[in-house]
Amino acid sequence: MLKIKVCGMRQIPNIKALEALKPDIMGFIFYPGSKRYVGADFRVPDSANIQKAGVFVDEQPDKIKEKVFKNKLQLAQLHGNESPEQCCELASAGIKIIKAISIGNSIDWQSIEAYVPYCQYLLFDTKTDNYGGSGRKFNWKLLQDYPYNNPYFIGGGIGIDDISAIKNHRMPHFAGIDINSGFEREPGLKDIEKIKTFIETLRNETI
Repeated sequence: MLKIKVCGMRQIPNIKALEALKPDIMGFIFYPGSKRYVGADFRVPDSANIQKAGVFVDEQPDKIKEKVFKNKLQLAQLHGNESPEQCCELASAGIKIIKAISIGNSIDWQSIEAYVPYCQYLLFDTKTDNYGGSGRKFNWKLLQDYPYNNPYFIGGGIGIDDISAIKNHRMPHFAGIDINSGFEREPGLKDIEKIKTFIETLRNETI
């Protein structure tokens, strides 16, 4: 079954309401430049049976380690221009990595290859100036030549009307989808009923 990751969470009542829907992963953005930044003093609440991912953009590895261990995160999502060497350092510390790859009109698979040994997942998102959350899609057909064994997520502008396209993306390493701005009332505040409909429909469609 496809995994569902809901990113950009930061309000505790909203987080608790989302927990009841049992997404596979919740994402919390620790990048101050994001409209969905959790804030300097935020502590990720415990969520039974839901993995938690911290989202970082060009942050120093030591600070990523500090946030990951302090908040008991299962995953670190690197959404900037982090090097393979930085990924290696984090992986060596026991941190599971989602490496976001920004997609424009083409994909340079060779440039991604050095990251592959250190990443639990790759996440393909639409290239923007603001590191995600744009509400824009990229051409999923670019993934038809995916050459690696790492499972991957698709993000970027996914909405309630994309269930058919998700169902028809029949690639062997397609692990799940990452939803964010398409399910918001405002940045950082998710529409729980809309997500409920999406999750229930997607899971029923992909059993």
